[in-house]
Amino acid sequence: MKRNVHIVPHMHWDREWYFSTEESRILLVNNMEEIIDMLENNPNYPYYVMDGQTAILEDYLAVKPEYRERITKLVQENRLIIGPWYTQTDEMVVGGESVLRNLLYGIKDCDEFGDHMKIGYLPDSFGQSSQMPQILNGFDIRYSMFWRGCSERKGSNKTEFKWKSDDGSEVLAQILPLGYAIGKYLPTEENALRTRMDKYLPVLDRGATTENIILPNGHDQMPVQKNIFEVIDKLKECYPERQFFLSRYENIFKELENNENLDSIKGEFLDGKYMRVHRSIFSTRMDIKAANARIESKITNILEPLASIASSLGFEYHHGLIELIWKEIMKNHAHDSIGCCCSDKVHKEIMNRFFLAEEKIDQLITFYKRKITDAMSLEVALDKLVAFNLMPYDRSETVRAQITTKMKAFEMFDKDEKKLDFEVIHKEEIDAGLIDRQIVHYGNYDPFMTYTIEFKDLIPAMGYKAYMIKESNAMVEKDYEDCDIVDNDFYTINVNKNGTLNIFDKKLNKTFEDVLLMENGGDEGDEYDFSPLPNEKLIFNKNVEASYNIKKNRFNNEINITYRLDVPKDIEARKNKSLDSYVDFDITINIPNDKAIIDVVFNINNQAKDHRVRTYIPTNIASKFSVSDNQFGHIKRAVYDDAMDVWENEEWDERPDAIYPMLTFVGLSDKEHGLAVVTNSTREFEITGENFDTIAITLFRSVGFLGKEEMVRRPGRPSGIKLPTPDSQMLGNIMLDLAIVTHEKSTIEANVSNMAKEYLTKIQTYNKMPHNAMKLNQPTFEVDYSYSLLKEDNKDLVLSALKKAEKEDALVVRFYNTKEELKKANIKFNKELKGAKLVNLNEKELDSISINNNCVNIECKMNQVKTILVN
Repeated sequence: MKRNVHIVPHMHWDREWYFSTEESRILLVNNMEEIIDMLENNPNYPYYVMDGQTAILEDYLAVKPEYRERITKLVQENRLIIGPWYTQTDEMVVGGESVLRNLLYGIKDCDEFGDHMKIGYLPDSFGQSSQMPQILNGFDIRYSMFWRGCSERKGSNKTEFKWKSDDGSEVLAQILPLGYAIGKYLPTEENALRTRMDKYLPVLDRGATTENIILPNGHDQMPVQKNIFEVIDKLKECYPERQFFLSRYENIFKELENNENLDSIKGEFLDGKYMRVHRSIFSTRMDIKAANARIESKITNILEPLASIASSLGFEYHHGLIELIWKEIMKNHAHDSIGCCCSDKVHKEIMNRFFLAEEKIDQLITFYKRKITDAMSLEVALDKLVAFNLMPYDRSETVRAQITTKMKAFEMFDKDEKKLDFEVIHKEEIDAGLIDRQIVHYGNYDPFMTYTIEFKDLIPAMGYKAYMIKESNAMVEKDYEDCDIVDNDFYTINVNKNGTLNIFDKKLNKTFEDVLLMENGGDEGDEYDFSPLPNEKLIFNKNVEASYNIKKNRFNNEINITYRLDVPKDIEARKNKSLDSYVDFDITINIPNDKAIIDVVFNINNQAKDHRVRTYIPTNIASKFSVSDNQFGHIKRAVYDDAMDVWENEEWDERPDAIYPMLTFVGLSDKEHGLAVVTNSTREFEITGENFDTIAITLFRSVGFLGKEEMVRRPGRPSGIKLPTPDSQMLGNIMLDLAIVTHEKSTIEANVSNMAKEYLTKIQTYNKMPHNAMKLNQPTFEVDYSYSLLKEDNKDLVLSALKKAEKEDALVVRFYNTKEELKKANIKFNKELKGAKLVNLNEKELDSISINNNCVNIECKMNQVKTILVN
């Protein structure tokens, strides 16, 4: 039987990399016309694959809108293969909702032209998440195709297998063992063609489970190969025992469907044996990585739930504005873009997109808070403060808010006229023109005062509570008072002379010493990978003299620590052991009195190059594995990768150091207790220490090249190209925020995932006064002073999304389960439900759900995500 060689014409289209988006777009306009002409004028040229992403079409049609009909015709004829993604997403440091929305909006874009490719096609992403089969199944996609991260130690020496997620979801996976570009620019000269194919064909044959193999005919920004028919004729002449023909990826999957003896594999793919996955890329350009983490959290944890509350009250849910935000950040989620292995000019463009996206999010959040507050009755008081709780259960915790007013003193009351107990901890004078320029336009220059207050009250689940502000004769203005230690119901915390913390946990009766010790080491790497200086003695802040102060009030404790760490100015100075530069640390730590969390904000001024800075969180728990989160679940990873013992002998492409990504948390625990780090910025960790008992969190890396060759942990050619990237030295200010939580039971049983969700979903506030810089007409209806949309008291399941449905007047509610056993949720809505149904991730109905007293029940297996749609 002849072996079939499926030659698949395609392009791999990085919108940006070392080249800019606009440079890429110019090539796209040129190449697309050639592709369209080839398909229209050559009936024997049946297919062309558009790299699995619709952003390419969006970029093209912005320039050539007159070609829409031609493209639509080719898509509907199943010749131009588009989608299913919006962009070629990263899977390691991009959140679950982001990956999901990438498919959601990509398929939505495809629907405007015709059908989409039913393959989770990610040919160049740096590692594959264990949750991808579940995500793909959620969009009725049963096939997956990728390149990086696979090796035989995962359970198969074949390039075709069944890949399963923990919940039982399954896709048929096809690996591109030699990548997506082996068929680029195929020559017609016989010797040149044989030289290449004799190298590739045995590898493709060895991994295949049928008589079918793939020869992808494309490359980065490669134009269509116009002489492909001549190439095929020459291939047939050289290899008469094989059949060569133009095809599409779906065709080989149809052949694989008939194979009943495929291996079955679970888990993520992060092996760098045959191709590089860049395990330390998670900390390159930490300013960009942190912006992504912060913005993802704002849109899913704050904006969409707030918009859903507003929609349930009668306000418009701005789908169009929210989709624009998602697409803005998803352009940054392409593997090179969020990997930050790009030129400096591209990183400027990436950061500008994040700036625009965050501005849109912040302004839309403020708009919704204002619309809701403006709709409250004006009879009781014009000035109000409204607290919004965007978690699905009531919360009673310390809230910090700002009130701007001309009142010299004020009181606050809820709708039942209960007086709110609060403290003013700070005040600042504000120019009236900054409040509303019309005030000074009419000659009133009297300043306003902004008061920062703290209070504690019960805020309703997925809702809000309003407080009326009324002028009074006097009020308590009490700043923090100085103290020597932090001492509350949960912790006693001392600051050491070197700026580290000693934390005694009263509930656990355990002490954690030298918390936030800083590690500094040389980095001879590039934007893809960390590369340590061999035999270097690391620098720590053990002997620095830190300045610090500790303050407290009724609600909170605050520690401020500052110190300078002397370090070499660059890699040459480090080799000469010169300490001729520095990194300044300004660390603010908040420890509330009502919960066991230590909130840490790092303001860092970096004045050195070619180095890495990490902070240590010791746990005193000797560990074999860590627990962190990935998309819609948790993942356990060994603290030491066994491949470290064999990687050199087996000639891996890169050393498999146990440096890993998280999304919102990482923890170490035993059966009795644990300690975890939750994050709104950095997403890279490694478990270190002689007993693997310390969580090392990467704060930032400084490197000066996009790619370098012959690195200690990555021998051989450069990744990318050797292009200077001085901006990636990260000189200047870096701001990062994370928190430390301690708990009883294991990381999983304690539901640290929900602790992280709560940390990222702080209670929001809005202060209404009789002045606004931009005017709005008063709403035509009123809302109550207190409101709750829904409630789910059982915290076993984690809320992933609350949003308006894409295609109908309904709400989408999504939960997932990070526990190791089946868990249930009982969601009670405070409005009458007309209907409820279980839907997939693309919001298509799977099953109807019974409603009992406006309650809906769902259950999830371990690491399973479920979505319901309610009218």
